[in-house]
Order: sequence, then structure tokens, then C-alpha cells
Amino acid sequence: MTSERGRRTPWGGTWALVACAVVLAVAVAAALLATGTATRARGALFPAKTPAATAPAWLAPPSAAPALEGAATLSPAAAQPTAAVLAKALEDKFKPAGGTISATVLDGLTGQTLYSRSGTEGHVPASNLKLLTAAAALTTLGPDATLTTKAVRGQDPGSVVLVGGGDVMLGSGASQPDAVMGRAGMATLADQAAAALLQAGAPSAHDAGGPPRASASPTVPLPGTVTVRLDDTLFTGPSLNPAWDPEDVAAGEMAPLYALALNAGRSAPGAAGPRPQDSAMGAATAFRAELAKDLGASGVKVADGVERGPAPAGAPQLAAVQSATIADQLGYALRESDNYAAEALGRLASHAAGGPASNDGAVAALKAAATRVLGSADGFQLSDACGLATADRATPAALAGLVRAMALGPDPRLRAALDGLPVAALDGTLAGRFGGAAAGGAGVVRAKTGTLNTVAALSGYVVDADGRLLVFSVLANGLDPAKRPPVLAAIDDGVAALAGCGCRG
Repeated sequence: MTSERGRRTPWGGTWALVACAVVLAVAVAAALLATGTATRARGALFPAKTPAATAPAWLAPPSAAPALEGAATLSPAAAQPTAAVLAKALEDKFKPAGGTISATVLDGLTGQTLYSRSGTEGHVPASNLKLLTAAAALTTLGPDATLTTKAVRGQDPGSVVLVGGGDVMLGSGASQPDAVMGRAGMATLADQAAAALLQAGAPSAHDAGGPPRASASPTVPLPGTVTVRLDDTLFTGPSLNPAWDPEDVAAGEMAPLYALALNAGRSAPGAAGPRPQDSAMGAATAFRAELAKDLGASGVKVADGVERGPAPAGAPQLAAVQSATIADQLGYALRESDNYAAEALGRLASHAAGGPASNDGAVAALKAAATRVLGSADGFQLSDACGLATADRATPAALAGLVRAMALGPDPRLRAALDGLPVAALDGTLAGRFGGAAAGGAGVVRAKTGTLNTVAALSGYVVDADGRLLVFSVLANGLDPAKRPPVLAAIDDGVAALAGCGCRG
């Protein structure tokens, strides 16, 4: 029996060799690809052309910077507006629907009065008074000063006293180094105080029979229960100014003032509505709660509640936290028009000048600041430091003079106030204004607002279309609350006219 194998030919051996070569080539290629050698080899053998660097048209820079309509570079050589032309432009704008509008416009460089509409008469300034509070704080405390909130030992070893230093922008949690509100935190202060208590109460190596250890202070045994007390005696006098309307206090425009507070005397940062009525105790309660957590892990209890009482004279300090700078705190008070923060800064200005940290002291400090900066306090009649009191009076001329002193006056400490002025249509209390017909002032005008039920105010500065610095103050009094929007629009339109008008005949 034979098998059929087919006839052999000369090509059979050749095809076998070819097949082996193909298999070997594929294996080598796979290995080269895995190691990247093939890619490099191909690049060497067949170099690709490098594409030219191009940018899409929308990304390419313009050949010249576009001009901003209504804005110009500040220049001392710029022409000064003509008073008559400026007056015509403003009189057409300042026509309120009820009430009165008073105003002053000064040339920034010379101080010359370019426009005055009852500018030397006293009117209710509302929160424009905070400009004077800023001047008082900056020229007494200084822009770089900070406020200290500390924990010290009480009379007995088991007592810790929280001492307020005037910082009303405390946070309940950890300190936030990059923040203004909450720069100093109760949790951080409690952490540091707990560590100091535990370290001081721990037995030394010498106590345990070893060699004595170096110590800056003697060991103070820590009892099983620690109590927390509150010293808020820095601020004196009534915590509520009798010049404030109780309805404004109930609505949250103000609250009893203390030498320490969380969130500028609010329940949370920026919270609206009624404020806590004992902000110092709120801060102390937050501190006690954090201290209890810190000490509880070591078996030490913190007694419930907090009692008020002054710290002993010369009490050893356990811990301390620092506020944001006075300049930063003023920036917040001006930008957000916060009454509580402004009142605290007014009292601190008095204390820094050697007076009492009270409402009367704050009023005296503001008058002294007006005399230092303007040469006289005659343009002001004061009852508080924030402008909430309707008994306050200020002249537009005095307020405009303050703004000019901040911008160009001889005392450089005042410059810090300018950073806190809201920018029209962009931030703070001006974020929602200067639209429509007044849009020419958007992003160009910087000014402090003022608002009461029958009052609207705006004081600040602008660079006009020719590059000339102008400072202004506009106070509207006796308004019908139902007709506020058109009055605000009239003020914005007038100020925007300053920005867009060279106003030269």
C-alpha cells in the first residue's frame, strides 16, 4: 500500500526559506516597536519637516492696545474742566424726584472747587462718614497694625481668660492666613492654649527622678477641670449708641458692640438679617468648645459655660492670634459698608490716641482726624462712627476734601483707604450700579456709598476723559423711599458724566 505524497519540485525549499525570513522580520519589527527603536530609526531615515509656529487670529496680540471708552491715563498735564461747562453737565443730571441733591466736585491736583451745589451745607452723610473713620484709624493705629486676641491664665491654675483686643473679624475655626474675615481663628487660639496648659502641667524629668530640665516657667499642675472666662473690657460705655434707631438694630444694621466678635458681629460671614446680641460671648463659646475638644483627649474636662471677668494684671499669656491689618479691615468695612466693623475701628482709633474705647471716644477721634487732615472739623457734626445715626451731618465739601487727601495729601498712610473704595459696576456696594445711561462710569469710578431710608450718598474720585483727576461728593437727603431708584440713577448719571466729559468750553 502506498501513500500519495505529491510530486516534489525545486521551489519547495525556496518557499520555506522565505516563510522563515518573514516570520523573523515580523518578530524583529515587533521588538523594535516595543522599544521605540523603530520610531527613532524612521525619524533618522525620513526626517519630517518642522511646521512653522503660527497662532490663530483670535489668539494673536493686537498691533496696538485698544482704547477704553470713557477712560484716560491720569496726567498732571491734563486740562482742567471749565467750571461753567461742568456745572451745566451736572445740573442736567442732579434733578431728584423729591428731596434734594447737594454736591461738590474738586480738582484733584489743585483742590479748586469746580462745582458746588449746597456743598458747604451740612447734610446726612449716611455711610460716607466711614471715610472719616478710615482717616482716624489710619492716622492713629496705622495701616500695618494688627489686633491681638489672646488667652491668659486666670487667678487660679484651672482658669483660662479669653481677652478681646478689638478684633471683631474673628473666625470660629482655624486661623486663615490669607483671609481678612477669619484671619484669627478661635480653633487655632484654643489649640495653642491647650498645648501650653498641657506642657506646663506635665511633670518634668526631674520630678520623675531624673536630672532637672531647663524651663522658662515653673510647672503649674493642671486640675481635672478647667474653666473659661471672658475679658471684653477694652470697649467701655454703652454697647448700643442711643442715636441709633432701634428698628435699624432689630433689622441687623447694627448690634451691641464688643471688643471681640465673630464675622463682624454676624451669625456667619456676610449673613443678612438680625445680628447676634452678644457677639463677645459667641466668640468665647466657640473658644471654649475648641478648648474642650483639645483638652478632652488628655482627660481634662472644660467646665460648661463662660463667665465674664477681667484678666488678672500681668497674667501669663498662653496663646495669641493676630488679625488682618488695619488697612485690610478698613478695606472690608468700606467695600461692604459694614457698620459693626466701622464702629469697632472708631473706638480703636480713640484708644490708640490715648482716649477711651467708647462711642464718645470714637466721635472725638473722628473730629481730631478731621482737624489733622482738613485743618478743621467744622464740616462735621457727629453722633457715631459708621453713619447710621440720622443726627450725623457732613458737608459735601468736607467729604470731597477727605477723598482728595487720601489720593494726593501729604500723609501716605491715608492712601490705604483708596483700596477699599468699591469700583463702579464691579464690586462691593457698587457692584449693581452704573448700568444703562451711567455705564460710562463702570470700572472707572471708585466711591463710597451711603444708604439710609431717606438718604443716598456717593463720595469718591474719577479720572475724566482728558486724564484729569476729579474728586466728588454727592449727598441726597429727604428722599421718598419709594422713589430711590431714579435718585440713584441721577447720582450715577452725574458722576458718570464726570468720567466721560472733558467739560471745557
